[in-house]
Amino acid sequence: MTYSTPNRELKLIRAGLIDFNEAWQLQEKLFAEIVEIKLANRHKEVPLPVPNYLILCEHPPVFTLGKSGTSDNLLLDEQGLNEVGAGFYRINRGGDITHHGPGQLVVYPLLDLENFFTDIHLYLRTLEEIVIKTLADFGLSGGRYPGYTGVWLEPDGKNARKICAMGVKCGRWVTMHGLALNVANDLSYFNHIIPCGIKEKSVTSMAAELSWKAPTIETVSECLLTHFAATFNASIGQ
Repeated sequence: MTYSTPNRELKLIRAGLIDFNEAWQLQEKLFAEIVEIKLANRHKEVPLPVPNYLILCEHPPVFTLGKSGTSDNLLLDEQGLNEVGAGFYRINRGGDITHHGPGQLVVYPLLDLENFFTDIHLYLRTLEEIVIKTLADFGLSGGRYPGYTGVWLEPDGKNARKICAMGVKCGRWVTMHGLALNVANDLSYFNHIIPCGIKEKSVTSMAAELSWKAPTIETVSECLLTHFAATFNASIGQ
């Protein structure tokens, strides 16, 4: 279902460079707030608008493992993690293992999908479409790799390479976690994992593809926000 009077405003939080666990706790707090309002509305004659949030950030080096992943895809032990200066978290999103680091645009939408559409598969495809449109703004042709969530370059060719990873959680139609678009991050960290559990496929970034023409993460953020608002038919407020 969707609401007869949906709230399609996205409250934007620019968190900057933030520790992964701190950002995760912020997500949990906002998620609980949204769910609490939804439950309280069951007993109100005039329901309160259910809010949506959009967090934009970067993280210090960290590896995260989703519920459907295996720790075998992390190729470092605790000592190795210390040597490369990266944290490690098992988290409550879908998907396998990925890396976050400075120069990577991380987007956490906390949306009540009843404000938009109640279809988690459509939600994932919509996130992919937003990234594909953002890449196109910079002359990069992104696409989908059959059977996997995320955005790739040359997905149908021998040189298929992943540029954006995705993994979400959804409860009571409220979303958490989201996407990580490689803009100008250090790709060497991906050598320490089997990214998303996919062997023999490489990872790339906008900087690696565009060389000296690589955009700033701020520029990419603004393009992505424009496409996010248009694709979800939403407004973005500070």
